Amino acid sequence: MNELELTGLADSHIIELEQPKCALHYEVASSFLAMCDAARREGINLQSRSAYRSFATQLKIWNAKWRGERTLYGPDGTPLIHAELSPDDLLDAILTWSAIPGGSRHHWGSDLDLIDMTAVPAGYQIQLIPSEYAADGIFAHMTDWLNQHAAEYGFFRPYCTDRGGVSPEPWHFSYAPVSLPALDSLTLSILRRVLEQSDIEGKQQVLTRLPEIYTRYLIAVDMP
Repeated sequence: MNELELTGLADSHIIELEQPKCALHYEVASSFLAMCDAARREGINLQSRSAYRSFATQLKIWNAKWRGERTLYGPDGTPLIHAELSPDDLLDAILTWSAIPGGSRHHWGSDLDLIDMTAVPAGYQIQLIPSEYAADGIFAHMTDWLNQHAAEYGFFRPYCTDRGGVSPEPWHFSYAPVSLPALDSLTLSILRRVLEQSDIEGKQQVLTRLPEIYTRYLIAVDMP
C-alpha cells in the first residue's frame, strides 16, 4: 500500500463485495469469502458491521466525539460525561474505542468487525460490546467457531489483550498477510504529516501526544 492508501486518503486498494456486503482490500476478499462459506455450513451467517473506512469517515467520528455529539465510554463501557473531561482525558476516552484518523486499521481494508446475523433476535439493536461475544452472549457460537478456525483463513484478533491502549474488541478481526506489512509501513512521520494537514478537532493536543498515541494505541496490538 502507498501512503494515501495506508492513511485512508485513497481507496484504490479496495473492492466492494455484494454478499456479504462490505468493502475490503482486494487481497482479503477471497479468504474472507472462504471463511464465510465455512461458517455458513455451521449455521453462522458472518456479516461485517464495519470493514474499510476512509480517512474522512474516521475524521467525522473523531470530531463528533471531541465535540460531545457522540457518546463517549470508559474502558468498562460506562458512558462518560463530556463536560467533565479534561482535554487529555477526552483524548484517551476517544482512543479507547476509536482510532485516530489516518491510524485506523480499517483504512487498510484488512480489518472487519464481525457479527452472526443468524443469532440476532428480531428487533435487537447490535451494540458491539464484549458481553455479546461472551459465553452467554448472542454471538457465543460464532465466537467459538472463530476461535477455532479464523487463523486457518489468515485472520486474527489485534485487540484481544488489554495493553493499556485500545480496549479488547472480540468482534475485530484482521487479515494478517495485509495488516502486518501495513502496520510496519505506517510510520509516525507519515501519520504526523497527514494530521497536520487535516481539520481534526483537538489538533494541538493530538500532535503533542502523537508519539504516545502511535506507540500506545497503534503499535501495541496482539500478533497472530
